[in-house]
Amino acid sequence: MLIKNYHDFVTSLLNAGFSMGGGNSEGIFSVIPWSWNEAPPNETPIRWHTGDPETDPWEWRIRVLEERDDIAYAKLFFNKSGYITKEWYPYFLAVRRGGRSLIEAYEDGMVSSFAKRIYDVVSNSEAIPLHEIKQIGGFSRADSLKFERALVELQSKMFVTMCGSQRKISKKGEAYGWSSTVFCTVERYFGEEVMIQADKIDEGEAMEMITQQIYRLNPAANPRRIARFIKG
Repeated sequence: MLIKNYHDFVTSLLNAGFSMGGGNSEGIFSVIPWSWNEAPPNETPIRWHTGDPETDPWEWRIRVLEERDDIAYAKLFFNKSGYITKEWYPYFLAVRRGGRSLIEAYEDGMVSSFAKRIYDVVSNSEAIPLHEIKQIGGFSRADSLKFERALVELQSKMFVTMCGSQRKISKKGEAYGWSSTVFCTVERYFGEEVMIQADKIDEGEAMEMITQQIYRLNPAANPRRIARFIKG
């Protein structure tokens, strides 16, 4: 299906179940197979970074978070952005978390102490913008590299996820500056239902289900790349 607008994108994504955020450089699957610096087909008006909410894929990532409750967007695949629908989310959860809470994963050595610091801040809020996470958590500029890596780690392991955007608010209560990404826990974003579903799915079964879907979407996908895609 050639994507010509936001509606086409959502329809195709819901049918696919998951997608890289933009372009298919990893050889798995993307609803939009060309990236921001590649020329799209002449038959579509889709163009990156125009600001048009109907034809700019950069705008769609926030639209799905703010307008829908069945699509997640975050740094999910190969440390890059991607989408997973609510239908397929439990399968990825079954693989990446294996029923573990953040504390359990931390105690098992699966999550870094720096990532846990970030999670502690996020989990204490319904939703919190990036700049407030840094402020409340006491992260300095010297922590920038570790912070970014740990935040990607939490998204990839599906403990936190993006849930919108928000501008900074001045002491006068006025919004200013560029929008900041807002984060929340996966439990708050999708609710306990998805977590319960994930707990009922065996990791091996989840791997097989996702693998089969990838081959439907891209029969030429490399098996090793598929495994890394699924496991994050």
